Amino acid sequence: MMLALTLTIKPLYTYQMKRIAVIDGQGGGIGSMIIKALRDAFGEQIELIALGTNSTATSAMMKARANKGATGENAIVVNVFRVDYIIGPISIVLANGMLGELTARMAEAVASASARRYLLPINQEGVEIVGLAKDPLPHLIDKLITKMKEDLHV
Repeated sequence: MMLALTLTIKPLYTYQMKRIAVIDGQGGGIGSMIIKALRDAFGEQIELIALGTNSTATSAMMKARANKGATGENAIVVNVFRVDYIIGPISIVLANGMLGELTARMAEAVASASARRYLLPINQEGVEIVGLAKDPLPHLIDKLITKMKEDLHV
């Protein structure tokens, strides 16, 4: 009697798509611009997760071609620990940022996540980042895309 032996060879490395959370509030305009630029630069090679402090922001980012979207404090707190990168205006690490839409719990989660964070230095009321050039948003997004390409080796 002869036994057949089947071997399954698994690859040593499997490519896992990078997951990127884009966080925005109010009307979602900044997040939408970021998502459009990321989608143009990387196509479907990345997974974009729109995390809005409100449904208007999430909806705007979904229209910009995010893969998934979620809204509110708990959605942000849970999902920042499930992604490789977090992108948004600097206010996403400031308690009560975005005219109060960003809670202390959200800011703490973003600041504590192990994901790499890319924060755009868009001034908040009462917060001035000293020493930074005041580049317009499109230029900041171009710099973000350049940095992401370096990090993702594209």
